Amino acid sequence: MENPVLLFPQLNISSSKDKSYYKVMKSAIKEEPPHKASKAGAKQKRNRLSLLLQKPEFHESDHLGKAGNLAKAASVSPEEAVKWGESFDKLLSEKAGLDAFTKFLKTEFSEENIEFWIACEEYKKSKTAHELLPKAKTIFETFIQKDAPKEVNLDFHTKEVTSQNVHQPLLTTFDAAQNTVYRLMEQDSYPRFLRSDPYLNLLKGRSPARPTLRRRSRSFTVNDFQGARPDFNIW
Repeated sequence: MENPVLLFPQLNISSSKDKSYYKVMKSAIKEEPPHKASKAGAKQKRNRLSLLLQKPEFHESDHLGKAGNLAKAASVSPEEAVKWGESFDKLLSEKAGLDAFTKFLKTEFSEENIEFWIACEEYKKSKTAHELLPKAKTIFETFIQKDAPKEVNLDFHTKEVTSQNVHQPLLTTFDAAQNTVYRLMEQDSYPRFLRSDPYLNLLKGRSPARPTLRRRSRSFTVNDFQGARPDFNIW
């Protein structure tokens, strides 16, 4: 492996915000027993991590853990809300849009997708090479490995490639997995968000009502949307 100094010649030490997020995520994982969890255990694990995501220390980061309350979007003007409907990229690029979409995914019990996407964005902000391995391990154990507490839906090939690359991580280690999850949200959750009552109320300039929790009618898979859109460039 190349010398980290050569890979990142002008990079500085990580911010305390990044360290706070990965410290909390890593501690959540270490609390779990090493053996394979039962279905009940996996559910408890998800609930525990959800509670961690609501802790104040998570709210110090730019995005992750700051899912926000859709009620806060009441201050969003109809003109701003209209822009969210122009593209999924536009929605995620605006703080209020990201918060509103995250809250919507929580009503569908699929918030792990946006949390993984945000974690990847934060990972790519790493400023030194030695930060990458512990951060990559945390993301992998939280979102990708089998029976992970917030496992996202990835095809076999993408999961295998990511599993191999995580041992010698680069800033691009999670790009394929992040792109896959992005497309799933864009093709599945995003259209439903645009049809949801809270979003439609924003377009009309009304304060959004408390969303009703509901479960997804079925679990969409990567194969449902293969070929739907070529890989995007988030930058």
